[in-house]
Amino acid sequence: MTTYGLENVSSAGSQTTTTTSKNDIMGKDDFLRLLVAQLEAQDPLNPMESTDFTAQLAQFSSLEQLQNVNLALGNIGTSQSVMTNSQAVGFIGKTITALGDTLEVQSGQSQDVQFTLNEPAAGLYVRLYDSSGNFIRQIEGGAMEAGENQVEWDGLDYLGGRVPDGAYTYEIAAIDELGNSVGATTFASGTVTGVSYKDGVAYLQCGSREIPMGNVIDVGVPENQEG
Repeated sequence: MTTYGLENVSSAGSQTTTTTSKNDIMGKDDFLRLLVAQLEAQDPLNPMESTDFTAQLAQFSSLEQLQNVNLALGNIGTSQSVMTNSQAVGFIGKTITALGDTLEVQSGQSQDVQFTLNEPAAGLYVRLYDSSGNFIRQIEGGAMEAGENQVEWDGLDYLGGRVPDGAYTYEIAAIDELGNSVGATTFASGTVTGVSYKDGVAYLQCGSREIPMGNVIDVGVPENQEG
C-alpha cells in the first residue's frame, strides 16, 4: 500500500509517494502520525471540519481497540497451549486407545489389530505394512459382526519369517454379502512413555510410535498397576 506525502497536500498537481513498512500494514502509530501530519499541513484559513476530525479520532480509537483484542486473543492461545502441554504430561504411564492405524511389535510379539465395522462383514482382510510402506502380510479375518472387533497377528511376514520389532501400519478391507465395501474405523493403542511437541501439537510416545494427543478416545491404567 502507498501513501501520499503530506508535505505536498496543499500544492496542486504535485504528489510524492512513499511505501509503508511492516508488510504494508498500517498500525495505530502510523495512523496517529498520519493524523498529526494532516493537522500540521492543513490550511489555517480552511481548517478541517470538526466532524471530520472527530470521525478520524473515532477510527483511531477503533484501530487501537482491535489491536488490543488481537493481543488478548494471542495471550489466550498461549495459555491454552500451556494447559494442553500440562495435560499431555499427565498421560505418561497410562494406556491409551486413539484413532489411528498403527501397532507395535515388541520382543517378537505383536499387538492385536483393533477396529470397528459400520456394518456386518461377510469377509474381511487385514493388510500390514512396515514403516517404509512395504507390504508385510495379509490376514484373512472371515465374517464379523458390526461394532468392535480385533484380529490377532503372530508377528510373521508373508514368508513365515518373524518381523523386526518396531511400528507397523495396517488397513482393513471388508465387504458385505452383496460384495459392497464395509466402512471400518481403525485404532492404535499402547502405554505412553513420553511426550513430544511439534508445531504446537502434543504427541504421545508409545514405543516407537508418536500418537497425536487429539486422537485419544480412551485412557486407562496398565494391567500391572490395577488393584
